Amino acid sequence: METTPWWRDAVVYEIYVRSFADASGDGTGDLAGIRDRLPYLAELGVDAIWLTPFYPSPMADGGYDVADYRDVDSLFGSLADFDDLVADAHAHGLRLMVDIVPNHSSSAHPWFQKALAAPRGSQERERYMFRDGGPEGGGSGHGEPNNWLSTFGGPAWTQVPDGQWYLHLFAPEQPDFNWRNPEVREEFLDVLRFWLDRGVDGFRIDVAMGLIKAEGLPDTDPGFTSRSPIWSRPEVHDIYRDWRRVLDSYPGTRVAIGEVWTDSAEDLALYVRPDELHQSFNFAWLEAPWSATAFRKVIDDTLKAVASPTWVLSNHDVVRHVTRYGQGSLDPQAGPARARAALLSMLALPGSAYLYQGEELGLPEVTDLPPEARQDPIFARSNGEVPGRDGCRVPLPWSGTEPPYGFGSGGSWLPQPENWADLTAERQAADPSSTLWFYRRALQTRRELRGTLPDAITWLESPEETLFFRRGRLLCVINCGEGAVALPPHDQVLITSGPLDGTALPADTAAWLLTG
Repeated sequence: METTPWWRDAVVYEIYVRSFADASGDGTGDLAGIRDRLPYLAELGVDAIWLTPFYPSPMADGGYDVADYRDVDSLFGSLADFDDLVADAHAHGLRLMVDIVPNHSSSAHPWFQKALAAPRGSQERERYMFRDGGPEGGGSGHGEPNNWLSTFGGPAWTQVPDGQWYLHLFAPEQPDFNWRNPEVREEFLDVLRFWLDRGVDGFRIDVAMGLIKAEGLPDTDPGFTSRSPIWSRPEVHDIYRDWRRVLDSYPGTRVAIGEVWTDSAEDLALYVRPDELHQSFNFAWLEAPWSATAFRKVIDDTLKAVASPTWVLSNHDVVRHVTRYGQGSLDPQAGPARARAALLSMLALPGSAYLYQGEELGLPEVTDLPPEARQDPIFARSNGEVPGRDGCRVPLPWSGTEPPYGFGSGGSWLPQPENWADLTAERQAADPSSTLWFYRRALQTRRELRGTLPDAITWLESPEETLFFRRGRLLCVINCGEGAVALPPHDQVLITSGPLDGTALPADTAAWLLTG
């Protein structure tokens, strides 16, 4: 029996399915491509993989507009391909988690198509958020039921021919479910069982804090707040208690992690009570700037409030952290150096870490995609004023010296930069000084320490803009300042994110030290 559940200190690798590896040669990543690359992931040293949506979808939002929750889109393969992937992942010692999208479906979902054809007040419409409008509108003057805005830009309401409006917190092609309807709740319990029966080890829950809206749908001020009628309503926790009972009814340890944006670590902790979700993403760590002060505050707040913390630096929705950390610096190597140091600091903390595909290659954000190539609905709905998320979703470079860099024989659905030849997995695997080698060493060292370190840290005195903390016999030191600082007393240097300056820790560098 497990003494510590696997997910408490796991390293989970997020796979954006469209952009990982293409086995079919159509320019889009697929399940067979992932299966081919499982040895790479096992050698990298991760414990689990998480797949973004691969379900049948019109792809209005990269698959987060689901038309069928119990199948695989032909773009990505088949249910048989999925079953083979699960079996092979387990054979490589990798757990497999899948994305579930419960806040909204695709407008092509059969339920929504029936709702459009049904009259007002019908059972079909009660599965979604249909409402009558008002004479004044919700702030736009067009008659919307309230002033809610889509997170992708513009009103959160679209009118149908009979005059009613439906809610979509994201794109119009993503109508929100009515989670006060028992049919919706039962449907998703069955969806969970469908994938659990196929052997998945858990779920990442999209927009986990958004399922329940306040009664009466009152107007709101934009943003995520604890007083919002849109986000983190108390009733949402009853849903996850039901889900937890389903997960706990299966053999082994099946887990759920929520995509939860909150104002505080205390709010985040509400989602991971013992009878609810196992984990929730800690986006405060991702949002923190390159600053020792900011990092320490996030660490303190998180460890104080959350029993099973998570740490993440990048994902499919944000600018890659190599680019984020390099902003404002005149040194082109600052971003890559800081990214390595941040990883080492993250892996030293209690809890689990989530990596995003390509960060082990040191990939930067692609900022110069041509407008005609961009597919993120945010770009279109903002009339090009907001670039959207395509820049972090560019397909991975595997080998070769020019695009598509071994991604597949049919090019890539988003164009890859011409200067990525030195960043390919093939090139980096042959270079012990590469970011890929560093990730492998860091993950291997973390695995060797697993089970020997306490779930608490102790801060040590350190110079300004540095952090020194102890976790058992491990010392982690990170220098966010501009000059080198002396290392604290230690017996052994385990791993560093960059070369040391004798016995000093240079700027933008982190190290793991052993004592005792």
